[in-house]
Amino acid sequence: MGNKAKPGEETWTSERCFIMELLNDARQGEVSIAHTRVEPGVTTELHALSVAEWYVIKQGHGLMRVGDDAPFVVAPGDTVTIPKHVAQQITNTGHGDLCFLCVCAPRFSQECYTSLG
Repeated sequence: MGNKAKPGEETWTSERCFIMELLNDARQGEVSIAHTRVEPGVTTELHALSVAEWYVIKQGHGLMRVGDDAPFVVAPGDTVTIPKHVAQQITNTGHGDLCFLCVCAPRFSQECYTSLG
């Protein structure tokens, strides 16, 4: 999540997606939750986080890349586990928006993000 989004406000990020923070409070540092939207045909920036992350796919279809594993298809209802310090990237392969929740533990902060692109 390349740029800090404000709670309740969708923000375009350098990661090439829109982020809306749902829960990200230093007083509740155990976890953060954000809604992410990737437009059709867009591939997010290759990056890694220093925290564990899970994607919960809510809408659309994509191709997920995690570490050195072969890319795999994701669709609504899928959950993807991304260990900390592992490269990740997702491509929207559908005709509509790809929307998913990003759950980070402990919570996401800008210092967690490393661009690999």
